[in-house]
Amino acid sequence: MNNDLKMKELVREKYAAIAEQSQTQNATSCCGATSSCCGDEVYNIMADDYTKLEGYNPDADLGLGCGLPTEFAKIKEGDTVIDLGSGAGNDAFIARRFVGEKGKVVGVDFTPAMINKARTNAEKQELNNVEFRLGDIDDMPVTSNYANVIVSNCVLNLVPNKHKVISEIFRVLKPGGHFSISDIVLEGALPAKWKEVAELYAGCVSGAIQKQVYLEIIEQAGFKNISLQKDKAIVIPHAILANYLSADEIAEYKKGQTKITSITVYAEKPAKDERNCCEPGSGCC
Repeated sequence: MNNDLKMKELVREKYAAIAEQSQTQNATSCCGATSSCCGDEVYNIMADDYTKLEGYNPDADLGLGCGLPTEFAKIKEGDTVIDLGSGAGNDAFIARRFVGEKGKVVGVDFTPAMINKARTNAEKQELNNVEFRLGDIDDMPVTSNYANVIVSNCVLNLVPNKHKVISEIFRVLKPGGHFSISDIVLEGALPAKWKEVAELYAGCVSGAIQKQVYLEIIEQAGFKNISLQKDKAIVIPHAILANYLSADEIAEYKKGQTKITSITVYAEKPAKDERNCCEPGSGCC
């Protein structure tokens, strides 16, 4: 099994376990939105607060996001929206309040336990225009030119091949469509030791890439009007760092220029594809 497949299986196993836990349990796992497992204080490390948003469903909130992409996504009534890495359905249900009865929301996730949880949550709310499909987001079970809007919350950094997933987003969006994605990126070099820590990989840190590289991949895929809608520094508390790094390694990290950031990035697929390449979905672009 190659490294990309190993990473995918690692993430799948981790999130299958998370799907069976409550938000409270996830919050104390060092990779949830709030973590108290490493100290007495409760730290809001990654996620923004969803609880005041219309459409919020506490059963679907596992505390695993790092932004509020649906709030920035310019979703209109009647739109078709895809949520990548939809988990238990949190962002999909928020998106549903924008598209209304005439629109549609499709969540895509590669963890069967998450799909089952999301479908149960949708059935409880009797939402007939929200569906969840099992599949990889770098090989989406969706036809080309399907969606008006794509959203994703702290998921793309978990995909080893960023070029492939961004190309898939381009393929699936309708001409003139757009995305709003919240994700974790880096500025500066992440300590090599972190790359070996499975918990951090599945917790959205060590799978992150450089911010500039992330934005370049989006541009290379053919997207236009790329902009940062939000840029928030993530401060990891000393107590959590101590679980993974020695005192000397923590001191070296804090003295360095490494910065972990939650960004929400927006980009549009041109109404006309002028890249002069082969068919969408072939990967050549």
